[in-house]
Amino acid sequence: MGAIREPAKVKIIVGILAKDETAVEGVRETLRNRFGEEDLNLPPFPFTFTNYYIDEIGAAPVRAFFSYENLVDRTDIVDIKLWTNEVELDIAEKAGTPGLRPVNLDPGYMTLGQFFLATTKDQRQRVYMQRGIFVEPTLYFQDGHFHAFDWTYRDYQSETYIKYLEQVRARLAYQHSTGRPYRLRNIIVGSRQ
Repeated sequence: MGAIREPAKVKIIVGILAKDETAVEGVRETLRNRFGEEDLNLPPFPFTFTNYYIDEIGAAPVRAFFSYENLVDRTDIVDIKLWTNEVELDIAEKAGTPGLRPVNLDPGYMTLGQFFLATTKDQRQRVYMQRGIFVEPTLYFQDGHFHAFDWTYRDYQSETYIKYLEQVRARLAYQHSTGRPYRLRNIIVGSRQ
Protein backbone atom coordinates (compact mmCIF):
# COMPACT_ATOMS: atom_id res chain seq x y z
CA MET A 1 0.00 0.00 0.00
CA GLY A 2 1.30 3.42 -0.91
CA ALA A 3 1.89 6.02 1.78
CA ILE A 4 -0.77 8.71 1.96
CA ARG A 5 0.65 12.22 1.78
CA GLU A 6 -0.54 15.68 0.88
CA PRO A 7 0.28 16.69 -2.70
CA ALA A 8 2.45 19.73 -3.34
CA LYS A 9 0.69 23.07 -3.48
CA VAL A 10 -0.22 24.46 -6.90
CA LYS A 11 -0.03 27.76 -8.72
CA ILE A 12 -3.22 29.59 -9.64
CA ILE A 13 -3.47 31.04 -13.14
CA VAL A 14 -6.45 33.08 -14.31
CA GLY A 15 -7.17 33.58 -17.98
CA ILE A 16 -9.18 36.70 -18.73
CA LEU A 17 -11.23 37.24 -21.86
CA ALA A 18 -12.59 40.77 -22.16
CA LYS A 19 -13.67 43.37 -24.70
CA ASP A 20 -10.50 45.45 -24.27
CA GLU A 21 -7.45 46.19 -22.11
CA THR A 22 -9.45 48.57 -19.91
CA ALA A 23 -11.81 45.75 -18.96
CA VAL A 24 -8.82 43.52 -18.12
CA GLU A 25 -7.31 46.22 -15.91
CA GLY A 26 -10.72 46.74 -14.30
CA VAL A 27 -10.71 43.20 -12.86
CA ARG A 28 -6.99 42.97 -12.11
CA GLU A 29 -7.14 44.58 -8.66
CA THR A 30 -10.06 42.34 -7.67
CA LEU A 31 -7.98 39.29 -8.57
CA ARG A 32 -4.93 40.63 -6.74
CA ASN A 33 -7.00 41.25 -3.62
CA ARG A 34 -8.09 37.59 -3.66
CA PHE A 35 -4.89 35.85 -4.78
CA GLY A 36 -2.10 38.16 -3.65
CA GLU A 37 1.09 39.19 -5.44
CA GLU A 38 1.15 38.62 -9.19
CA ASP A 39 3.92 36.36 -10.42
CA LEU A 40 4.02 36.32 -14.22
CA ASN A 41 1.50 37.94 -16.55
CA LEU A 42 0.77 37.69 -20.23
CA PRO A 43 -0.48 41.16 -21.22
CA PRO A 44 -3.68 41.51 -23.28
CA PHE A 45 -3.47 40.41 -26.91
CA PRO A 46 -6.14 39.83 -29.59
CA PHE A 47 -8.18 36.65 -29.10
CA THR A 48 -8.91 35.22 -32.55
CA PHE A 49 -9.54 31.52 -31.90
CA THR A 50 -13.35 31.53 -31.90
CA ASN A 51 -16.41 33.78 -32.29
CA TYR A 52 -18.18 31.94 -29.46
CA TYR A 53 -18.07 34.95 -27.12
CA ILE A 54 -19.12 37.62 -29.65
CA ASP A 55 -22.56 38.22 -28.10
CA GLU A 56 -21.16 38.68 -24.60
CA ILE A 57 -17.76 40.24 -25.12
CA GLY A 58 -17.81 41.70 -28.62
CA ALA A 59 -16.19 41.11 -31.99
CA ALA A 60 -12.59 41.92 -31.00
CA PRO A 61 -11.91 40.47 -27.53
CA VAL A 62 -8.52 40.34 -25.87
CA ARG A 63 -7.00 37.57 -23.78
CA ALA A 64 -4.65 38.01 -20.82
CA PHE A 65 -3.23 35.70 -18.16
CA PHE A 66 -2.21 36.35 -14.56
CA SER A 67 -0.41 33.91 -12.29
CA TYR A 68 0.09 34.41 -8.57
CA GLU A 69 2.94 33.81 -6.14
CA ASN A 70 0.84 32.31 -3.36
CA LEU A 71 0.58 28.56 -3.78
CA VAL A 72 -2.66 26.86 -2.74
CA ASP A 73 -4.12 23.41 -2.21
CA ARG A 74 -5.48 22.03 -5.46
CA THR A 75 -8.90 21.51 -3.87
CA ASP A 76 -9.16 25.30 -3.46
CA ILE A 77 -10.03 25.46 -7.16
CA VAL A 78 -13.68 24.78 -6.28
CA ASP A 79 -13.98 27.93 -4.15
CA ILE A 80 -11.93 29.87 -6.68
CA LYS A 81 -14.18 28.93 -9.62
CA LEU A 82 -17.34 29.70 -7.63
CA TRP A 83 -15.82 33.07 -6.66
CA THR A 84 -14.79 33.96 -10.25
CA ASN A 85 -18.34 33.12 -11.38
CA GLU A 86 -19.65 35.62 -8.80
CA VAL A 87 -17.16 38.25 -9.98
CA GLU A 88 -18.34 37.76 -13.58
CA LEU A 89 -21.96 38.21 -12.54
CA ASP A 90 -21.11 41.32 -10.51
CA ILE A 91 -19.28 42.88 -13.47
CA ALA A 92 -22.22 42.08 -15.77
CA GLU A 93 -24.67 43.62 -13.28
CA LYS A 94 -22.60 46.80 -12.98
CA ALA A 95 -22.32 47.00 -16.78
CA GLY A 96 -26.09 46.72 -17.09
CA THR A 97 -25.86 43.41 -18.96
CA PRO A 98 -27.10 40.78 -16.48
CA GLY A 99 -26.80 37.33 -18.04
CA LEU A 100 -24.14 38.50 -20.50
CA ARG A 101 -20.58 38.48 -19.20
CA PRO A 102 -18.44 41.33 -20.52
CA VAL A 103 -15.50 39.67 -18.73
CA ASN A 104 -14.89 35.92 -18.73
CA LEU A 105 -12.58 34.54 -16.02
CA ASP A 106 -11.02 31.11 -16.53
CA PRO A 107 -9.22 29.97 -13.37
CA GLY A 108 -6.92 27.00 -13.46
CA TYR A 109 -4.05 25.52 -11.53
CA MET A 110 -0.66 24.16 -12.41
CA THR A 111 1.28 21.26 -10.96
CA LEU A 112 4.74 20.38 -12.24
CA GLY A 113 3.12 17.71 -14.41
CA GLN A 114 -0.11 19.25 -15.68
CA PHE A 115 -2.23 22.33 -16.16
CA PHE A 116 -5.93 22.07 -15.24
CA LEU A 117 -8.87 24.35 -16.01
CA ALA A 118 -11.93 24.61 -13.79
CA THR A 119 -15.39 24.46 -15.34
CA THR A 120 -19.06 24.00 -14.50
CA LYS A 121 -19.67 21.74 -17.51
CA ASP A 122 -19.33 17.95 -17.46
CA GLN A 123 -17.59 16.05 -20.27
CA ARG A 124 -15.90 12.64 -20.53
CA GLN A 125 -12.44 14.00 -19.75
CA ARG A 126 -13.47 16.13 -16.77
CA VAL A 127 -13.28 15.08 -13.14
CA TYR A 128 -15.98 16.18 -10.72
CA MET A 129 -14.66 17.95 -7.63
CA GLN A 130 -17.70 19.18 -5.68
CA ARG A 131 -20.43 21.86 -5.58
CA GLY A 132 -20.92 21.77 -9.36
CA ILE A 133 -17.25 22.27 -10.28
CA PHE A 134 -15.18 19.99 -12.52
CA VAL A 135 -11.52 20.16 -13.51
CA GLU A 136 -10.15 19.29 -16.90
CA PRO A 137 -6.57 18.21 -17.48
CA THR A 138 -5.74 20.65 -20.26
CA LEU A 139 -2.00 20.19 -20.82
CA TYR A 140 0.62 17.70 -19.62
CA PHE A 141 4.36 18.30 -19.20
CA GLN A 142 6.77 15.87 -20.83
CA ASP A 143 10.30 16.11 -22.26
CA GLY A 144 10.65 19.74 -21.19
CA HIS A 145 7.41 21.07 -22.74
CA PHE A 146 3.66 21.22 -22.28
CA HIS A 147 1.61 19.11 -24.67
CA ALA A 148 -2.09 19.07 -25.53
CA PHE A 149 -4.63 16.30 -25.11
CA ASP A 150 -7.11 15.47 -27.88
CA TRP A 151 -9.73 17.60 -26.13
CA THR A 152 -7.55 20.62 -25.31
CA TYR A 153 -9.03 23.91 -26.51
CA ARG A 154 -7.30 25.16 -29.64
CA ASP A 155 -6.08 28.36 -28.02
CA TYR A 156 -4.40 26.39 -25.20
CA GLN A 157 -2.48 24.50 -27.89
CA SER A 158 -1.04 27.73 -29.28
CA GLU A 159 2.63 28.59 -29.04
CA THR A 160 1.84 31.81 -27.16
CA TYR A 161 -0.03 30.02 -24.37
CA ILE A 162 2.44 27.13 -24.18
CA LYS A 163 5.48 29.43 -23.89
CA TYR A 164 3.79 31.47 -21.18
CA LEU A 165 2.71 28.41 -19.21
CA GLU A 166 6.20 26.90 -19.44
CA GLN A 167 7.61 30.09 -17.92
CA VAL A 168 5.04 29.89 -15.13
CA ARG A 169 6.01 26.25 -14.56
CA ALA A 170 9.69 27.23 -14.20
CA ARG A 171 8.67 29.66 -11.47
CA LEU A 172 6.59 26.99 -9.77
CA ALA A 173 9.55 24.58 -9.87
CA TYR A 174 11.72 27.28 -8.28
CA GLN A 175 9.16 27.81 -5.52
CA HIS A 176 8.89 24.09 -4.85
CA SER A 177 12.66 23.67 -4.64
CA THR A 178 13.44 26.77 -2.57
CA GLY A 179 10.23 27.63 -0.73
CA ARG A 180 10.63 31.20 -1.98
CA PRO A 181 8.84 33.27 -4.65
CA TYR A 182 10.71 33.60 -7.94
CA ARG A 183 11.06 37.39 -7.55
CA LEU A 184 13.34 36.77 -4.54
CA ARG A 185 15.74 34.51 -6.46
CA ASN A 186 18.62 37.03 -6.52
CA ILE A 187 18.33 38.00 -2.87
CA ILE A 188 20.81 36.19 -0.67
CA VAL A 189 19.12 34.63 2.34
CA GLY A 190 20.43 36.16 5.56
CA SER A 191 21.94 39.20 3.84
CA ARG A 192 21.49 42.68 5.31
CA GLN A 193 20.33 44.29 2.09
